[in-house]
Amino acid sequence: MPDAFPKRKIELIAIDLDGTLLREDKQVTRRTVQTIREVQKSGVHVVIATARPPRGMRYLAEALQIDSYWITYNGALVVNPKTNKNVLHQPLASAMVRKMIKLARKTDPKCVISLEILDKWYTDYVDDSLPTEISRQFAPDFVGPLDAFLHVPVTKLLVLAPPERIDKLRKALDSKFAGQMMSAITDDHLLQYIHKDADKSKALTYVANQYNIAPENCMAIGDAPNDVSMIRWAGLGVAMKSGWEIIHKHADIIAPSNDDDGVAHVIQKYVLDVQ
Repeated sequence: MPDAFPKRKIELIAIDLDGTLLREDKQVTRRTVQTIREVQKSGVHVVIATARPPRGMRYLAEALQIDSYWITYNGALVVNPKTNKNVLHQPLASAMVRKMIKLARKTDPKCVISLEILDKWYTDYVDDSLPTEISRQFAPDFVGPLDAFLHVPVTKLLVLAPPERIDKLRKALDSKFAGQMMSAITDDHLLQYIHKDADKSKALTYVANQYNIAPENCMAIGDAPNDVSMIRWAGLGVAMKSGWEIIHKHADIIAPSNDDDGVAHVIQKYVLDVQ
């Protein structure tokens, strides 16, 4: 991938969190904080685009002084932090989620099932050996029979199992429900399912339209398969050097790793023109 890339006016930057903005220790460097604050002062919108729910990114957005729209749940929910309103929500139908849970538990009776409904977490049990970024920070809002909450649409369905068992679950669910949902892979023990029409690029299209910004004037930065769609959508797609090989194939630029200030590097070089 050539280091030089044609200069263009970037008006919006979409940034993934885990593996991209955050270092492996889940911290953000001072350089990155200063760069994001500086680029926003220049008039560029910075949009977090993450698989996390709103509660899992709120502290970061506040620390970085980001008040542009939040893309959460891989694009299934878009939040306006200025009004604290959900402006776009594309949940899974509860009837289909029931069927997916039934098949998952038939395939692997010991798999862990979690439901995210807007910004709340519901599960029937927690396995500490199968953590997610959110379970490391928050306790479930409810632990008990899931039927009590399957009368409303579900923002995201999570299915967890050890890596040696997860592929069997993935194949069973993807085969049965292909075309009816969107799956996202970020970890080797976790399957995430959202509405079939929800992904980061579609949510980013909605956000960019709110600001009247064309895709060619957007930069998207990510590291994992669930970032591919927005990397391809943006005029300038950036993959982290430390990211998955599949995302490297779709990027215009390969940035330094998330532990080497990759986000700050590309913003300074391609947006702020700091050499």
